[in-house]
Amino acid sequence: MNEKLNVYDEKMTKSVNNLNGELATIRAGRANPHVLDKLSVEYYGAPTPIQQVANVSVPEARMIQIQPWEKSMLKEIEKAILTSDIGINPTNDGSCIRLVFPELTEERRKELVKDVKKKGEAAKVAVRNIRRDGNDAFKKLKGSEVSEDEIKDLEDELQKLTDKYIAKIDKAVETKSQEVLTV
Repeated sequence: MNEKLNVYDEKMTKSVNNLNGELATIRAGRANPHVLDKLSVEYYGAPTPIQQVANVSVPEARMIQIQPWEKSMLKEIEKAILTSDIGINPTNDGSCIRLVFPELTEERRKELVKDVKKKGEAAKVAVRNIRRDGNDAFKKLKGSEVSEDEIKDLEDELQKLTDKYIAKIDKAVETKSQEVLTV
């Protein structure tokens, strides 16, 4: 691959990875510890991810158990979950916190699929913007040591790259939508 294209390939890869990270935080009826990824708690004055102050496990299909290594962290973790957008009330038994995920309603599943598609669309827009930036950069090469044919080839290669990443995004969105709709 041309080194002029590598920059855009890396940016598009980051866009797809970002989408995959966002999709991992959307819960699909089953308990997924990744819903806690964006949550952090105050730990000795520094915001720290929950996974670094507690043992996070999934003992049952629709339950996450959070066992802090220090009992003093129970309240902090509970507060972080309550103020987050997870939408689940934690149960604190004095030694660990349990999050029980209710069965998703059909309506809620459809809302989540819309959300998944919206995130997919945003990722596609990001990839297309990267393509546009690339094409603009290639057009600026005109008149230098790069011929018009070479510029055309670069634009064609960039389009193929864009198509490849759009297909990856579509596949990720389709997979997540199926996961959400599966009861």
